[in-house]
Amino acid sequence: MIFTTTTLKDAFIVDVEKKPDHRGFFARSFCAHEFEAYGLKPIVAQCNLSFNYKQGTVRGMHYQISPATETKLVRCTKGAIYDVIIDMRPESPTFLSHFGVELTAENHRALYVPEMFAHGYQTLTDDAEVSYQVGQFYTPGYERGLRYDDPFFNIEWPLEVTDISEKDLSWPLLRMMTVGSEVR
Repeated sequence: MIFTTTTLKDAFIVDVEKKPDHRGFFARSFCAHEFEAYGLKPIVAQCNLSFNYKQGTVRGMHYQISPATETKLVRCTKGAIYDVIIDMRPESPTFLSHFGVELTAENHRALYVPEMFAHGYQTLTDDAEVSYQVGQFYTPGYERGLRYDDPFFNIEWPLEVTDISEKDLSWPLLRMMTVGSEVR
């Protein structure tokens, strides 16, 4: 695997290292030893699959707080998505910064999402499918979220938003969540 740093501390793009032959190719998409070598948490508690009918659909921006913080390894297995993360760690030098990357079934790329990062994506194709390896069990009482269109972050989604859940529309704007420099 090829680990590439992003502009956000502790977040990585993970590309497969293809070993091609006449049949196609073979590649490792996860290895606990390689993740540990980069200081990443290699724990997988759940694997989730998300299917989206329409291009332009947005899911997110979600995260879980302590003691149920999650890491995620996100990969698009069908179609294409624009994947976005926001660093929600007050002690981080990249606190409240965001990063986006295109993940497609063709590029086989994944995004490693550290604990206390909000995560969301927009589908760039119809019938997009996304696979998540998650390092903690989903715990509803610890779930938090941010609005996908929060002017503070000014995320440039590639397409017009065609579909989003009522729950994702109801997350508060950051300015409504902040007290001093800490996010509640």
